[in-house]
Amino acid sequence: MLTITQELHDKIVAHARQDHPDEACGIIAGPAGSGRPERFIPMLNAARSPTFYEFDSADLLKLYREMDDRDEEPVVVYHSHTATEAYPSRTDVSYAGEPGAHYVLVSTAECGNDEGPFSFRSFRIVDGEITEEEVRIVPAYED
Repeated sequence: MLTITQELHDKIVAHARQDHPDEACGIIAGPAGSGRPERFIPMLNAARSPTFYEFDSADLLKLYREMDDRDEEPVVVYHSHTATEAYPSRTDVSYAGEPGAHYVLVSTAECGNDEGPFSFRSFRIVDGEITEEEVRIVPAYED
């Protein structure tokens, strides 16, 4: 199960709406080993495409070095689908290189840039196998 704060959930959805009709993408980092998403890091979709996302390799390298320095890891890897359901495509599965991460997909197919219905789903993708998981949205993390 993915437990995420309302604030982080809303930031992911806002980023997806803002970048529509192109796919949005980003990472939420958290303390290594905690499984707790904390730091929202929107990324540029280097592909600038409505059907595909790609992290810029230089930006991604910089981010991984920064996370390493901060003793963080990618807890959530997110992106949006602008014309299809929030379910990993074959391409998404082929790029899923973080077996410990939650892969969040937001579909803006119905709402586009506007307020309105969207879909927010989370998956685990390990060795090409997709498993949907429950998403629990909390006001704040309990320490």
